[in-house]
Amino acid sequence: MTASTTRRTTAASSRIAAVGAIAVAGALLLTGCGDQTKSKDNNSSSSASTSGKGPLFSKLPKEIQNKGVIKVGSDIAYAPVEFKDKDGKTAGIDPDLADALGKQLGVKFQFENGTFDTLVTGLRAKRYDMAMSAMTDTKDRQNGVDSATKKKVGEGADFVDYFTAGVSIYTAKGKDQGIKTWDDLCGKKIVVQRGTVSEDLAKKQSDKCGAKGKISIEAFDTDQQAQTRLRSGGADAGSSDFPVAAYAVKTSGGGNDFQIVGEQVEAAPYGIAVSKDNTQLRDALKEALDAIIKSGDYDKVIAKWGVEAGAIKEAKINGGV
Repeated sequence: MTASTTRRTTAASSRIAAVGAIAVAGALLLTGCGDQTKSKDNNSSSSASTSGKGPLFSKLPKEIQNKGVIKVGSDIAYAPVEFKDKDGKTAGIDPDLADALGKQLGVKFQFENGTFDTLVTGLRAKRYDMAMSAMTDTKDRQNGVDSATKKKVGEGADFVDYFTAGVSIYTAKGKDQGIKTWDDLCGKKIVVQRGTVSEDLAKKQSDKCGAKGKISIEAFDTDQQAQTRLRSGGADAGSSDFPVAAYAVKTSGGGNDFQIVGEQVEAAPYGIAVSKDNTQLRDALKEALDAIIKSGDYDKVIAKWGVEAGAIKEAKINGGV
């Protein structure tokens, strides 16, 4: 779950967003972050069942080796990237990739739920070892800069890039009101998740609208809340990362609630965020990611969720621009 570049860029520290693919009606469409006062998600552990240590266990910091767990901050309400399944367990692209990484590293990835716009803050406060939440890797996030004001708001983070995604606009089905591009949103109301690239893009576009009238932007803690608002007729359009928008189009109301309009924009990498002072963990994650790409485990996860268009061929550190 970038202000300048999707799921997310925030006016207080930017995620983004997504090039997924899903076949719907003959077209490719995809079948998807904390206020730390929320209770931790004890059922959201992606358990990488490892008997003994993984091949890259020695690459991890000693503290994590001793715990056997990597704490992951994530907004677990961003299907299909991460969400709760019908049994209340954390599921999605990120948890499945974390399972595969855990087998290489010989530890479990424990997902802890939080709101997207505070994940980096939680990382700085060492509540998490990393954040994995469809977060777009951007220079602003790397440098701890507010994407809207361009002011320094804190220590930045390093990113291990693992996927590519863009941002989409969606409307109520059969009610696009002529909306095809961001320029068409001038004078209209859009719903977004707070702290995301979608919110950043809406603010930037609104500043350009001139005589057409500014965009009315309503931001919510979760993308699901934004969808509910649009579904009830409280807005003209919504925006989120392409995989998330595509998943909502396919599943909400049995596919009868929403439609994607226009083309996705701002394709950029999703990155696993790690504190800049934790280079050992960062480098271990990169090596593990390269290992699962080489083994084919990465491609299996990507294919399972129908998001092959966003797959990468090698891991990169701070590849966002």
